[in-house]
Amino acid sequence: MTGLLRELLLLPLAPARGAGWVVGQVVREAERRYYDPAVVRGELVELERRLVGGEIDLAEFERREEELLDRLDHGAGTGHGAGTGAWP
Repeated sequence: MTGLLRELLLLPLAPARGAGWVVGQVVREAERRYYDPAVVRGELVELERRLVGGEIDLAEFERREEELLDRLDHGAGTGHGAGTGAWP
């Protein structure tokens, strides 16, 4: 009986609990995509294209490359980015 009473008392909070669950799901999916090795590799290829094309200088390239490699390392170390790992 206490389980039913507890659920009845918590019923007004159901929309907030549901919204919290949705936010959690969105964050997990965003992190998965952010750390996906295939996505990061594609960004590295695009970054190199921009360097070769003269759109960015070497300093900008090195700064962004370091960020992308950190993402790649972080994703591999945390289990994020369970993508295919295939090149785009």
